[in-house]
Amino acid sequence: MAPTVSAIDFHYVLLDHYKALGIQEDELVVIFCIDHLLKQGNELVTADLLSLKMNYEGKELDAIIVSLVKKGFLEYDTSGKKMRTSLKPLEERLIHEFERDIAKDKQRLFSAERSEALGNLYGYFEKRLAKALSPIEKDAIATWLDDNYTEQQIKDALEDGIAAGKKTIRALDKILRSQRAREDIEKEGYTAVDERWSKDIERTIEIAKTRWVKDDDDE
Repeated sequence: MAPTVSAIDFHYVLLDHYKALGIQEDELVVIFCIDHLLKQGNELVTADLLSLKMNYEGKELDAIIVSLVKKGFLEYDTSGKKMRTSLKPLEERLIHEFERDIAKDKQRLFSAERSEALGNLYGYFEKRLAKALSPIEKDAIATWLDDNYTEQQIKDALEDGIAAGKKTIRALDKILRSQRAREDIEKEGYTAVDERWSKDIERTIEIAKTRWVKDDDDE
């Protein structure tokens, strides 16, 4: 559900984005005054009404109002019996900016968390396998992480593979898929997970011609 202006700090978001939106300082002050007058119950805010609250002359305020209307931040609604001043266009732009900020924050957080998780997994795999990981091996781990397997699940799959003497990408992928399938069946009674070898990873391996280790049994 999209946030409403009542759920965000209108003035804070406006101050944070007015320059990027192309709003001048004199326009910003007029917007604040219009918002203040609207909250006081004034349905129609004119230059004359604003001049009672501000130091600008009526002609200056008229020009600023026209500019705000042209820029799509202010409108005069004539759909009802009375003309009404509305900052709804600006509010909608600010909601959009607010949502973009949230999305960017989430992306930055996800990127940081993902980078940390990958670093942890790379170090764990190299330690347990006693060798440096190749680019294709790192790509496989990243694929599992992007498929929403947790760090612990991936580590557990490696441990299970080591215990069984099966440490190929194919073997670890099968362990992860089998585990997810079991969890789905326990929770939902069925699973949409294909426990067979991931064709995407298989194609990658065919291109790279790289294996985790040279063991004969990679089932």
